[in-house]
Amino acid sequence: MSRFPNDDVDPEIRSWLTAMFAASAALGSRPGISVSERRAIAERQREPWRAGGPAMAAADEFHVGASGVRIRIHRPSVEANLPVLVYLHGGGWTLFSIDTHDRLMREYAGRAGCAVLGIDYPLAPEQRFPCAIEAIMEVLDWLADAGAAHGLDPARYALGGDSAGANLAVAAALRRRTVGVVMPLGLLLNYGAWDGTWTGSYRRYGDGDRYMLTGPEMDEFWASYLGQEPVDDPLARPLRAELGELAPSWLCVAECDVLLDENLEMAARLAKAGVATELRVYPGATHSFLEAVSVSGLADRAIGEASQWLAGILAER
Repeated sequence: MSRFPNDDVDPEIRSWLTAMFAASAALGSRPGISVSERRAIAERQREPWRAGGPAMAAADEFHVGASGVRIRIHRPSVEANLPVLVYLHGGGWTLFSIDTHDRLMREYAGRAGCAVLGIDYPLAPEQRFPCAIEAIMEVLDWLADAGAAHGLDPARYALGGDSAGANLAVAAALRRRTVGVVMPLGLLLNYGAWDGTWTGSYRRYGDGDRYMLTGPEMDEFWASYLGQEPVDDPLARPLRAELGELAPSWLCVAECDVLLDENLEMAARLAKAGVATELRVYPGATHSFLEAVSVSGLADRAIGEASQWLAGILAER
């Protein structure tokens, strides 16, 4: 039974949150620790949740591009010419890695029948905006040039990510549009961070004991990524971008999330710009809920629905 009266969080997600909070405390998380300590705790906290899931026919790592970005390619089969989901992990541009999100990437690969290429983009505050976007562009250029040699179809790729990773996925698509190169066929966007302006959902779902993410935490992440000076660049804050000509987009949105309102606004702006937009709001879900797929029917359903959409987007054409 939940310790919160009138709990609006799905019971399985609530159990997962309780376990996550307990693990964080046991690993020594506390205010004022260094970024490196926060990263180490986040990696260990997520070890149980990245285990299990679909087995891959192959999982290979490379360092690519001028800056030597680490990537991991999950292949559900050894077939040649596989379509690709290029996936960007969340973590406020500051935490996490392709290791913390390994299971989620394998879930998409196994269910959608595509390769999933995860990017270990450079993290803030050591490398702030636009360093991560530049690294992602390097990887996309590598995919265009060398993907076929690794059994991937460079013409059939989608961009995806969660939270800060969803932000980076749209930013990379905007950059691809600007430079006039092959655009993604789809954008898979999980509870993205789009602007950083406090809205009503920041106040409704910002209780750090009850939900996964708080407003002050998001403020810290934005400052880590952008620094202290105001940054209005639409590549940093895609809610302010001209969104026309972007690929069809799938928005997986958690209802109990400080980012709820800006995701609803992003879906509306994409649709207004003429982008084919699928919006799915999951009642009882919190930020990061897809990581709970091993114990949550809600997360399992959300990943399944997105994977079905993704398979259609990447189908042979």
